[in-house]
Amino acid sequence: MSSELEILEYDIADIEAIVEDNGTGPEAVIPILQAIQKKYRYLPGVALERVCEMTDILPSSIEGVATFYTQFRTEPVGEHVISLCDGTACHVKGAEDIHDAVCDDLGIAHDADTDEDRKYTIQKVACLGCCSLAPAMKIDEVTYANVQIDSVPPVFKDFEKREAEGGGPNTNLPPRETKQNGAEIRIGLDSCCIAGGTDRIEAAVEAALRDIDSTVPIKHVSCVHMCHQVPVIEVVQEGKPTSMYVKVEEEDISEIVSRHFKAVNPLTKLKTAAMKWSEHLYGDLGQEEMVDRHGADVRDNPVASSTFLTKQIHIATEHRGDLDPASLDEYLRRGGFMALEKCLFGATKGVALMSSHRGESPVAHSTEEGWSAERIIQEMLDSGLRGRGGAGFPTGRKWQFVNQAPGEKKYIICNGDEGDPGAFMDRMILESYAYRVIEGMAISSLAVGADEGILYIRAEYPLATKRMRQAIIDCEEAGIIGDNILGTGKALHLRIMEGAGAFVCGEETALIASLEGKRGMPTIRPPFPAIKGLWGCPTLINNTETLAMVPWIIRNGAEKFAELGTERSKGTKVFSLAGKIRNGGLIEVPMGITIREIVEDIGGGIEDGREFKAMLVGGPSGGCIPASLGDTPVDYEALSEIGAMMGSGGLIVLDDSDCIVEMCRYFLSFTQEESCGKCTPCRIGTMRMKEMLERLTQGKGKESDLDLLNELGEVVKNQSLCGLGKTAPNPVLTALKYFKEEFIAHVNGKCPAGKCKGLIDYWIIDTCIGCTKCEQVCPIDDCIESTPFKLHTINLDTCTRCDMCLPVCPTDAILAGSRDLEELTVGTS
Repeated sequence: MSSELEILEYDIADIEAIVEDNGTGPEAVIPILQAIQKKYRYLPGVALERVCEMTDILPSSIEGVATFYTQFRTEPVGEHVISLCDGTACHVKGAEDIHDAVCDDLGIAHDADTDEDRKYTIQKVACLGCCSLAPAMKIDEVTYANVQIDSVPPVFKDFEKREAEGGGPNTNLPPRETKQNGAEIRIGLDSCCIAGGTDRIEAAVEAALRDIDSTVPIKHVSCVHMCHQVPVIEVVQEGKPTSMYVKVEEEDISEIVSRHFKAVNPLTKLKTAAMKWSEHLYGDLGQEEMVDRHGADVRDNPVASSTFLTKQIHIATEHRGDLDPASLDEYLRRGGFMALEKCLFGATKGVALMSSHRGESPVAHSTEEGWSAERIIQEMLDSGLRGRGGAGFPTGRKWQFVNQAPGEKKYIICNGDEGDPGAFMDRMILESYAYRVIEGMAISSLAVGADEGILYIRAEYPLATKRMRQAIIDCEEAGIIGDNILGTGKALHLRIMEGAGAFVCGEETALIASLEGKRGMPTIRPPFPAIKGLWGCPTLINNTETLAMVPWIIRNGAEKFAELGTERSKGTKVFSLAGKIRNGGLIEVPMGITIREIVEDIGGGIEDGREFKAMLVGGPSGGCIPASLGDTPVDYEALSEIGAMMGSGGLIVLDDSDCIVEMCRYFLSFTQEESCGKCTPCRIGTMRMKEMLERLTQGKGKESDLDLLNELGEVVKNQSLCGLGKTAPNPVLTALKYFKEEFIAHVNGKCPAGKCKGLIDYWIIDTCIGCTKCEQVCPIDDCIESTPFKLHTINLDTCTRCDMCLPVCPTDAILAGSRDLEELTVGTS
């Protein structure tokens, strides 16, 4: 594994410490490799050899794992790593062009990944979970949202400024004194909020409060769901209406704070008045303008524009936007772990709340009146809850299978490996409702008889992992989980395993293989994990959202949950809404709501006044549903009837500027790349489908390809081993069914949407006034030949079809499309 040319300074004690922390068995290989890469930023061969010497891990195991999971790197990287999101929402919003712009700005060759100075390395990742703020990218641990081609240089300027500041705002000031007097400023600090700049906003709020000697606390809250409006802050004052401000900028904060809170100290009052007079004198943002731009009092006084929130019902996301996600005490005060107590004692006795407040283990309590495992399972069956991970299998039945399976040792697993590009529901729930997930796991452990649980979470979700780790510690210290759950003598120990970047590990048997230190290869079922799972023991695997539903159902009763939704699809479903939509974010809606209601009422319609074309449901495993089927209810049965599937819940909206054929190529590229390669239909079938789609987008396809695509798609669907392969053709099969005319146009060498770069030309007509604006924004030096006040020309050999020139032309002299098409994209794309 090592090379004589490899030079590495490493401390053998570091490797020994990593092994000591993670174990020496073969199952420890992934955590050990993750720890080594975190330390050295890649996997040095000499370090891996040392691991083999110290453990039972074979070199072949390390090689197999390191080459299977995309997280691992075997070559050194630059000083900083750029992770560019290539998820569906980012792809739709132009991630490929952003990649090229980053490479051009940093001087990275398009076939390389690191600049000559080895300062930056760029890599594509499946999804960063910030889909409503697409395109998104992360530099080291700093995430940037809504990145555009022209904003790439400012992004790196901001990052280097942060580096110079030591990573962020000054945190060396002494803590500000705060008091609980009914007033607070709420700020969401989940991943989307941080990507939108809320961490900077929090620092500005803290500074503004410090300037007026205010004791008003800043409260971190759970996801506000309005990702399209971040940064969001909410001002709460006793006896006054709540005020919410959206898309806030740092320069607005002083005015917002002074609008609601007055300085107490006379000298501070004088100073504040002088500052406000100075700001007014020199033309800073006035109060009326600030309110017009940012006021959104939507919580207590919903207005027509706030239907994004008013049509939602919050169960998995209960207490949205006002619950501190890191406070166990607040979760307990809001009814947290009452469902667990109900199962243990037959009624809520406040045991968890009291033990948490006392800071000691709960005293022994009798469980004679507690619910039996059978009663807990029956409650799940009566509720009609179905798995929210994609397949929709009845949750109660799965619990029943594990409960009845023979075996002394049983496991429960929370599947948080949210690999669908374009989905971020699990990320939000893990970040905002960690205690609720733990409560759901604790209840499921009582139902199936497990005393050990594992949360398998994507490594791309560091904040979710961090908050879940702390939540587990908090619950252990409070005696809620551990050796003696709330004094009952029952045990549940939880730990976290980070995924290593493999979409296929969302499949249950592949996930189990990963937990056992193997390549994530699905196995033939039966036996199902409920009978023979982790280490050969009966294993219950539930999706994050499914577990978050459980406490609400137990507290409120199965019948109340079953009142929501449709006859066979009960309750609510959390979706991520992104793409070409005005109002994107997290939504939790009753099953049976129509696609049109989601797009028009909740999403606010298509952005930029364009036409709704289609919705991609369920990620790469779902389907492409045309606008003409907008009245289709969103539930398991209705989606299946039209050839799609619920999937995990990613909803990507397309408008009339999006190409269906190109989207199919994107999805097949993803599933083919993520195929584990174990079975031939998936490994070879998806590759051949991708090749045909690539030919179509390049104008090299044949009409016979369309029949072959359909035929091959059915073969892959029917003969693949696991769910990834069986559902991989869904986007293509539904697209061929509902958008066949678009495929035929590509066979004829035309892309009606003007998206497939191999099928479109750009040219300039004689209305050009020679202003050179197009040349100024073009990222390619020799693409546009421009002489002031003369007709410009475009060199198609070097043109990257980035569309930068189209919107800046003042006379709409730049045309894009196929020259023999009757309708061309003029002045826009």
